Amino acid sequence: MTEEIDLIVPCPRCGKDARYHHSNPSRPFCSERCRLIDLGAWANEEHRIAGDPVPVDDTDDSIH
Repeated sequence: MTEEIDLIVPCPRCGKDARYHHSNPSRPFCSERCRLIDLGAWANEEHRIAGDPVPVDDTDDSIH
């Protein structure tokens, strides 16, 4: 029998306590609102994953 752990983490969006548990469908966020705000920020390219820029080959006609 496995014991369920009830973990409280800070919401990545607003910092409020969020229950990281399967009963919270918005986890790791505290609410659906925070989850959607964060998703919108990714869609607007406000968040980026660090890395070197990918060079663009202007001579490749297959992408035009």
